[in-house]
Amino acid sequence: MPADKERIRAEAFACGFDAVGFAAAAGDGADAENLAAYVAQGRHGDMTWLAREPAKRADPALLWPQARSVICLGLNYGPETNPLAGLDEPGVGWVSIYARRRDYHLVLKKKLKRLARWLVRECGGEVKVFVDTAPVMEKPLATRSGLGWIGKHTNLVSRRFGSWLFLGEVFTSLAIEPDPPAADACGRCTRCVDACPTGALDQPYRIDPRRCLSYLTIEHKGVIADDLAASLSNRLFGCDDCLAVCPWNKFARPACEPELACRADVSRIPLDALACLDEAGFRARFANTPLRRAGRLRLQYAATIAQANARRPDLPRRGEALAEPAARAAVAAPTSRRERGPVGSKPPGGGRSGSA
Repeated sequence: MPADKERIRAEAFACGFDAVGFAAAAGDGADAENLAAYVAQGRHGDMTWLAREPAKRADPALLWPQARSVICLGLNYGPETNPLAGLDEPGVGWVSIYARRRDYHLVLKKKLKRLARWLVRECGGEVKVFVDTAPVMEKPLATRSGLGWIGKHTNLVSRRFGSWLFLGEVFTSLAIEPDPPAADACGRCTRCVDACPTGALDQPYRIDPRRCLSYLTIEHKGVIADDLAASLSNRLFGCDDCLAVCPWNKFARPACEPELACRADVSRIPLDALACLDEAGFRARFANTPLRRAGRLRLQYAATIAQANARRPDLPRRGEALAEPAARAAVAAPTSRRERGPVGSKPPGGGRSGSA
């Protein structure tokens, strides 16, 4: 007998989620083909995990054979102010909206586990929870569950929350009636494509992460080329340009989850102070935030580029940035990475809805 999905939906809202949808735990041939083409073209860059276990990524039932249904959850992280405020501000580093707060993995996983425990207790079956840490194509699942559609910037767009949703899933062995999939509502709009500082959105619905500023500041392991470094301006971690200009953000609202409150010390980072941080200071200042993932040396490398851009925006950045010892060390010793989707520079499968 199918589980009572409206009762499950109500409990998900009670757990603090802002969007809930249901999809069948079945693969989609188009998703598999898109991912294969993406990897074959080398667009995944340093994100080598995307080339691993492609069949499992495209089919939830292969990832966990007991799965019959997927409960897709969204948590709003809408900004309170203009997300692009502070770009080009001399002496201060800019950070993506999603990273100015507690690491969303920690916040979502707690809520997902609460919902999963309730589901087993009240409805039975088996469960597994995922939040951007396993080979799950989250954005296609979110689209099939009705949470939103994948926009021309390759991130999820919600009619209620615009570009600002964190995504997580509960896989269950229960049979739950799927929700209708969301229809694409981008129309003729190309604002996100036009806004990309580097042309990484080389055509609608397709991104080359190797030119994406989010990829370059979060995922990339090596030197950032001069032409791309010039486009960084004062960005330290991520880029929200394509997300921020989406017209659907007019319906967005600020995040109301207390654990996702923006931190002032992360929202505006003085470049000189960042350059002076040792490892202990870095860990203390950025504890439990996404910036920990980049690592101190990589952020300091981005800071040297930002300082070079502010001093002489007409000069090459790479050589000047690499004159700093911390920058050279960052390139020589890239940070370790978990098995997860990229942040900001979204492949066909996803991660969070936008940032990225």
